[in-house]
Amino acid sequence: MRVPLSWLREYVDLPATETGRDVQAKLVSAGLEVETVEHLGADLKGPLVVGQVLTIEELEGFKKPIRFCTVDVGQANGTGEPQEIVCGARNFSVGDKVVVVLPGATLPGGFSISARKTYGKTSHGMICSGDELGMGDDGSHGIIVLPPETEVGKDAIELLELVDEVLDIAVTANRGDCLSIRGVAREAAIAYGLPLSDPALLDVPGPNAYGYPVEVSDPLGCDRFTARTVTGLSPEARSPIWLQRRLQKVGMRPISLAVDVTNYVMMELGQPLHAYDRSLVQGTIGVRRATEGEQIKTLDGVERKLHAEDLVITDERGPIGLAGVMGGANTEIADHSEAEGTTDVVIEAAHFDAVSIARTARRHKLSSEASRRFERGVDPAAAAAAAQRTVDLLVLLAGGTAEAGVTEVVTPSAPHTISVPADHPDKVAGVSYGRETVVRRLQEVGCDVYGQDELIVTVPSWRPDLQEINDLAEEVIRLEGYENLPSTLPRPPAGRGLTRRQRLHRRVGRVLAGAGYVEAPNYPFVGEQVFDQLLLDADDPKRRVVKLTNPLNDEEPALRTSLLPGLFGALRRNDGRGSHDLALFETGLVFLPREEQKIAAVLPVDRRPTDEEIAELDAALPEQPRHVAVVLAGAREQAGWWGKGRPADWADAVEAARVVAREAGAELVVRGGQYGPWHPGRCAELVVGDTVVGHAGELHPRVVKAFGLPARTSAMELDLDALEAAGDDTPQAPRISSFPVATQDVALVVDKFVPHAEVEAALREGAGELLEGIRLFDVYENEEQLGDGRKSLAYALRFRAGDRTLTVDEASAARDAAVALAGERTGAVLRA
Repeated sequence: MRVPLSWLREYVDLPATETGRDVQAKLVSAGLEVETVEHLGADLKGPLVVGQVLTIEELEGFKKPIRFCTVDVGQANGTGEPQEIVCGARNFSVGDKVVVVLPGATLPGGFSISARKTYGKTSHGMICSGDELGMGDDGSHGIIVLPPETEVGKDAIELLELVDEVLDIAVTANRGDCLSIRGVAREAAIAYGLPLSDPALLDVPGPNAYGYPVEVSDPLGCDRFTARTVTGLSPEARSPIWLQRRLQKVGMRPISLAVDVTNYVMMELGQPLHAYDRSLVQGTIGVRRATEGEQIKTLDGVERKLHAEDLVITDERGPIGLAGVMGGANTEIADHSEAEGTTDVVIEAAHFDAVSIARTARRHKLSSEASRRFERGVDPAAAAAAAQRTVDLLVLLAGGTAEAGVTEVVTPSAPHTISVPADHPDKVAGVSYGRETVVRRLQEVGCDVYGQDELIVTVPSWRPDLQEINDLAEEVIRLEGYENLPSTLPRPPAGRGLTRRQRLHRRVGRVLAGAGYVEAPNYPFVGEQVFDQLLLDADDPKRRVVKLTNPLNDEEPALRTSLLPGLFGALRRNDGRGSHDLALFETGLVFLPREEQKIAAVLPVDRRPTDEEIAELDAALPEQPRHVAVVLAGAREQAGWWGKGRPADWADAVEAARVVAREAGAELVVRGGQYGPWHPGRCAELVVGDTVVGHAGELHPRVVKAFGLPARTSAMELDLDALEAAGDDTPQAPRISSFPVATQDVALVVDKFVPHAEVEAALREGAGELLEGIRLFDVYENEEQLGDGRKSLAYALRFRAGDRTLTVDEASAARDAAVALAGERTGAVLRA
């Protein structure tokens, strides 16, 4: 079900700041599966205006018909002069109002418009079709021809409602009510705690004896049939632009006014309708089971042989429609382009048995928008309102007259009631909701609820899926939030838990997610050209790849040696879809070919391979260390009333590496470095012991451009297996001392090229065991005060003894020892 946000706002007063993504999140939380949010017109830029064709000159000598037109676009072109445009379409004439895109505009798909010479003429713009504007075909298969009353020069983007957001919802089989704007609006109203303007709340006249005659022979197959008649429709009347656009946005093609109105009301209220040409209906309309072998030609032009279980709509000649599936061709509404159009129509709004319609649709392999709704459950109480809404629109848009006669054949039935203990949802969910919450949530769904400990619940007509007490419990649970349910994991048997490597992998994922990163797993395939984009040296080991004999994609035949290309692709896709503040991570294997290439032995299948055979096989496989990588772009902290926020930068990438190292229990040293994709002045080399295990920092501008990433994107990649080997993840209890801390600050002046890491390491070693912590809190550069090529590093040193209170002399002595060693190793001197 496609739901335009602009249409949804008519029935729920959503906050003006709410975007399609915001509504998607709310509906997903309420249990609806919103698959995508489509941004219509996101890359459309004007001027796009209404024009009137003044002249048409047929150009000869070309393989296809070409026309040279002059079009009045008012003052939209800045001069008021007619616009000269070359066009190949044939479905418009002199005097027609059309949509014109002028030079400087951009059409969907990034197609820029400019004046250009073609077919011996200079074309200053384009006359547009629906496909070119991203609207889809309107049935004309050509240029959009607007109503004659449309104002020349008017903004066509606003006129055609080209900018909107459309939610695409995968409606489950039990939620037929959500196959309508009304149903989705009800869910949105509940999710936001707002009132619903129900479009089905109309003043509907009661049935009388003057309506079109209807006879229902199978009340089990059709328990409600409403018929209304409208006469005097203008055969030339066409659907207005707003109605056509709404149908196009929900995925339907405009056909003719009467048909478009019935489709519009079906999408709005969820009630399928059918309009019959009254002049073609002979006698009483009936509803019965088909006779075996009976035939009908449906609207799709197919002659169908009916089954005895098929429910059909008839007149005195025989079947005129497959009930709830598709109408018959013998009572079809005439198209507005036909010479003798339909002027009088009979509107059918009925409720059919879901099982019967589903079987008929499958039997004839004929699925329609109507059958989809009847199969999943349609609100029988909405039939009269849907018929009234259709009548009102036909009278308004086609100048018709609604006849006073109202036919309504109803099989009496009692509303469905369910008795449920008030604490039943609590027992199902394992959460204490309380009676008030249960009653409130059921009332929001539309139920009438009475009773105290034992609730008597009357189910609303639009929710036929609520059949028993667990259905009611599910409604309470989903509206209270599935995410709020407690989760209980099963305990693994002793000795069969996760390995150390698996535990580290999971901890790293959790800690990065807790730091605001989103996991983005990617395919492990790359093309070798990616290494040039990463600015890797010709002899870089990462250029040596394992190639697949039968790759899924010929452009990506190799296995990755780095996680970064995949993350760059994920970042680019999300940024291109409007998510600009991104922090993504991935943990996964990289594949490094061994120096000595071996052919893997074929393992036996008649017995378990020996340990030696398995080891031989492993030796033939490439090395597969596990890496972890992150990429960041946009805002790291959002701006708001709490502050200005800040963008993500290289320091966040370095901090992500520190976070991972702490989880592995490894001592990570961060020092200046230079490698491949990173900016040479903003690249940190990540070292454990004497081994470089990764890099972090801001990406090189050339890499950013090559991968199409946002400016100032930062990244980090670490060898997780190397961290695991060097680390000790044994839990360490914190040391808590009852003795006070002694703080000493020192500012050391060193040469600019001296890394902070070396200074910190010397201070830490020189201070000895009394040093509890060290923190760099200031970096200062000033040639006048410090000298050329010098910088000042200010550190806060924390000293504490576990068995006594330190004296000033002890703390000062430890500080002096630290400064002395730093001076000896790095040339650092105390700043005056």
